[in-house]
Amino acid sequence: QVQLVESGGGLVQPGGSLRLSCTVSGTIFGIYMAWYRQAPGKQRELVARITTDRSTKYLDSVKGRFTISRDNVPGAVYLQMDSLKPEDTAVYYCSNYPNTWSWGQGTQVTVSS
Repeated sequence: QVQLVESGGGLVQPGGSLRLSCTVSGTIFGIYMAWYRQAPGKQRELVARITTDRSTKYLDSVKGRFTISRDNVPGAVYLQMDSLKPEDTAVYYCSNYPNTWSWGQGTQVTVSS
């Protein structure tokens, strides 16, 4: 069973930056990967995804501010988040795309002054 461990979240002021990391047990070679987030009272949403040839796609509201990247061996996925806004506050999760794996514990990102 694949295990996902997200890290790098925290409290940051609007306009600040964070870099999230996700380690995956085993290689992610050949697997599309993604970051998702869930804000309080809202459904989980896809934030960014990256294909095996590193093509990327982003949620409209994060385009130009977030960058997803990956390392296949060992399996790791990253999310560089710049120019953070209060509406980016959420628990962030990584997983495969489309999601079929069990979720990890996520990492909390809070954007507040």
